[in-house]
Amino acid sequence: MKSAVSTTSILRSFVSSHKADFFKCHSIDESTFVTIPYACAYSHSAKRGGTPHLAVATEQGTVHVMDTSKRRDWDPEPPRVTFQPHANGIFDVKWSPSDNLLATASGDKSVRVSSLSSSGRSDDRTLHILRGHESTVKCLAWDPTSDGNILCAGGRDGSICLWDLRVGEGSREDLDEVWTASERAPVLTIPRAHEDTSNPKPKGRSRKITAAVPHKGITSLVFSDAHPYGIVSSSAFDGILHLWDVRQPTKTRKSRSTKTKARPTPLYTSSCDPTTYGGARRARGITTLASGAGPTAPYLYALSIDSRIHTYSAVDLEPLSGHTSSSSEPERALGLDAHGHRHDPYAHTHAGMQTNSFYVKLAASPCGRWLASGNAADGRAYLFDVASRSSAARARGVGAGWDEWDGAVELRGQTIGEVGAMDWAEGMLAMCGDDGTVSVWRPDAEVSRRCAEAPEEMKWEWSWAADA
Repeated sequence: MKSAVSTTSILRSFVSSHKADFFKCHSIDESTFVTIPYACAYSHSAKRGGTPHLAVATEQGTVHVMDTSKRRDWDPEPPRVTFQPHANGIFDVKWSPSDNLLATASGDKSVRVSSLSSSGRSDDRTLHILRGHESTVKCLAWDPTSDGNILCAGGRDGSICLWDLRVGEGSREDLDEVWTASERAPVLTIPRAHEDTSNPKPKGRSRKITAAVPHKGITSLVFSDAHPYGIVSSSAFDGILHLWDVRQPTKTRKSRSTKTKARPTPLYTSSCDPTTYGGARRARGITTLASGAGPTAPYLYALSIDSRIHTYSAVDLEPLSGHTSSSSEPERALGLDAHGHRHDPYAHTHAGMQTNSFYVKLAASPCGRWLASGNAADGRAYLFDVASRSSAARARGVGAGWDEWDGAVELRGQTIGEVGAMDWAEGMLAMCGDDGTVSVWRPDAEVSRRCAEAPEEMKWEWSWAADA
């Protein structure tokens, strides 16, 4: 089997103009100039080559919808839309399948669905307020088959909620608050989604007082391409993934004192945790999930706070990373990667990669060939040609020499701190910095060559790959 041709040279040509590709998230607070962007997402049209509209959600609860089309130096930025659906930080933002709606997940325990229609009032775009979570809502996923009717969210409380926007107000029996007409309750709730329910608490009295165990917060959700009505979830606790059937109703257990919700059973669960491979003393959580596409459609990628991107089977969630040698091959034949682990064609990393922050995210390109990861320090981001590497793994067999595939492309931007949220559109990548800025990167071989030849001159106008 022939392996795919490497496209790493294209990734090395990515550059960002300090004049035309640089955007600021303006603050609504007069005491500060900019606000930190927590999440960003390109529209589905942008991923297909349409106008690259980028939604950026901020610490102040605002959303900036920017047009990141390529323009000449010092040309004015196209008009942007800015509105404030929340009075608290927004931790995720997602476009509906038709790009008519934006969903936002916030620290105010709610999800809000806003309209981008020009006929609506610019100061009040909220159509729905979705309740059901007991703490910060961390992640969102629209059902790609429902045309903006089905929306899922995961929270720090460890639960997953699903709303059907066609079903009116839903059930309020467990909520004492007085709601407005736009508020909705979930039609499905998966409580304690990543907690071990196989060992129930022993009955009877106990004098021993133990500290309360925090919920295993949900960090990312993606609808499965391999399973209709299936959604995959990750947690902040470990690298175990679950696949849920969202058609399953929430079961209810009645007791004398209260009514509690029983967790449905996941269709698939990862049999082992790849974050514990390589001698790790404890499991590490997942910050983001990203589905493969095209040549990487069989895979699901997960960015862990162990500073590696792990690969799973999209069908049964089995981790592929960690299996670096066959029984017939001595382990000494396998070198060590950037973090001292054995070379692994299904685990992607870099010597400078630090992802020990849940604000650092992962994004997959629309073509399915590339991944981009943020970084917790130094204003850097990392690009990976995962299609070529996965193809080589299948062709050569796991355990072959991987030196030529181990390198990531390091991007060094203007930001000096953390690079967190990011997303791809056709022909470009947007990255959010904790200095209140967004930078857009595009492949340009000619500019990249000039930057490599005259770095002292070009550094005032451009950012480029470290090894261009």
